[in-house]
Amino acid sequence: MSSKDYLSLLQQVAISPENKSTFLPATSQIVDALLEAEKIGKKEKIHYSFHQLLGTWQLRFITGTKKTRAKAGIVLGAGRYLPKFIKICLTYSERLLAKPPQDIQAGTVENLVKLGGLKLALEGPIKFVPQKNILAFDFTRLNVNFFGIKLYHGYIRGGKTKEQEFYRESVGKQAFFAYFLIQDNFIAARGRGGGLALWILSQ
Repeated sequence: MSSKDYLSLLQQVAISPENKSTFLPATSQIVDALLEAEKIGKKEKIHYSFHQLLGTWQLRFITGTKKTRAKAGIVLGAGRYLPKFIKICLTYSERLLAKPPQDIQAGTVENLVKLGGLKLALEGPIKFVPQKNILAFDFTRLNVNFFGIKLYHGYIRGGKTKEQEFYRESVGKQAFFAYFLIQDNFIAARGRGGGLALWILSQ
């Protein structure tokens, strides 16, 4: 697959209407395109900046890890588009929940899940490692709303302490995404567990 082909396929996903599945390439093509993008990113040693990730990105396509695929079999397959009834968005910002060392590119992530009248938002600190295009994160807070009614807003899993310790921990001990392709209207990464994901710029 040429660089033109893989970029064209991923761009097609980014510009396709959310409710028009007929415009979307086959899932196997998207998996191949993501793998090609990752290979080229490593070969050419492309480095991205933290500011390129700032904004809100809607999850559009995922693959499972090898372990997950083995369990799910044909149900998950090699990859799938997110169903229309659920919306998952990542928002990266430079807002700080804790004070980082001066040499760390830091901010906050919000992972918002919308399902009918339910809105569930996980939030926490992030740090970007530009040499490896890695963005590490931890979810320390949870907000839950149901049809506009606030059900919960606060720390989870010792979140307050984790926020203070986050920047001192090594990336190897944290959850992270390794971004291998960042464009104006879509981003792609491999998670620590081995799965691939494609997000499009949220409108």
